[in-house]
Amino acid sequence: QAQLVESGGGLVRPGDSLTLSCKASTSAFNIWAMAWFRQAPGKEREFVARIGSNGGRIVYSGSVRGRFTISRVNDQNTMVYLQMNSLKSEDTAVYYCAAGRYDDYGEMKYDYWGKGTAVTVSS
Repeated sequence: QAQLVESGGGLVRPGDSLTLSCKASTSAFNIWAMAWFRQAPGKEREFVARIGSNGGRIVYSGSVRGRFTISRVNDQNTMVYLQMNSLKSEDTAVYYCAAGRYDDYGEMKYDYWGKGTAVTVSS
C-alpha cells in the first residue's frame, strides 16, 4: 500500500534551521508532484511548497519563500525534503507531505497524505 511517512520534526528556537523528510513506500511517486502542507493549532491546513516530478515547477507560499527549500530524490523510494531556515514562531505547525497529480481540468489534486510531523518553534 502506498504510504508517505514524514520525519524530522521537533522543538527548535527562532532563527534555527530544521530539515523535514518524507519517504514514500514505493518508487511509484517518482512521477507524482510532491508537496508540503502545514496546519497550525486552531488554523486550517495551508500549502507550503510543491515540487514537480522531475524536480522542477517549484512553488512556495509567500510566507516561506526565501526561507524554505523543497527538494526530492527519485529512487526506489521517493524522498522529499523541506529545508527550513530562519524559523519563526509562526512556523509552528504539523507538517504534512502529499503526493499530487493534475486532474483533467489542470487542477492539482493531492491523493496521498502522510500523517504529519510536528514542528514547534519557541524560545
